[in-house]
Amino acid sequence: MAEDKVQEAPEEEAAEGEGGEGGKPKKKLSMKVMLMAGAGALVVLGGGGAAFIFLKPKPDAAHSGKAAKKPAKKGGEKGKKDDRVAGQVTEGPDGVLFYTMPDVVVNMQTADGRPTFLKLKLTLELPDQSTVDALEPNMPRLQDMFQAFLRELRPEDLSGSQGSFQLRMEILRRVNLVIAPSRANAVLIEEMLIN
Repeated sequence: MAEDKVQEAPEEEAAEGEGGEGGKPKKKLSMKVMLMAGAGALVVLGGGGAAFIFLKPKPDAAHSGKAAKKPAKKGGEKGKKDDRVAGQVTEGPDGVLFYTMPDVVVNMQTADGRPTFLKLKLTLELPDQSTVDALEPNMPRLQDMFQAFLRELRPEDLSGSQGSFQLRMEILRRVNLVIAPSRANAVLIEEMLIN
């Protein structure tokens, strides 16, 4: 029996070491590890969010490298949604201004139902700055009008020089309706791709 008591004593000490006072440092260690891991995660996530803020491109960076003159907008800077519909103004000969519109991409109708896309890069010839000022706030209307009009065209409507001429005249007529009483002089097609 004495040997039984001797053997029980080490088992009791082992039990006290696992669940007794000897277990507390292990809990503190695991708590420290958890706190350090949580702090590390906050630093990583916070640093990642800060990187997105500081690495965001400037809205005017795309236009600053060109010799274009664009009037300052009234009412301060606008959000990214307006950057999508804003055009670029350059001076032309004889005091005219060229307003290069954002690219227009539409899905056209075809007789066989296969998807066909039209991409247009248009520049409007405008007589003065007041016409530019009348055009810019109406860009969402123009974009909508282009989408509705161009979707109804078929690729064969645009074939040849006659198709390009009719497209120019129809776009000019629609632009002048939107910006009336101001008037655009001409529509220049810089790029027309049909896929």
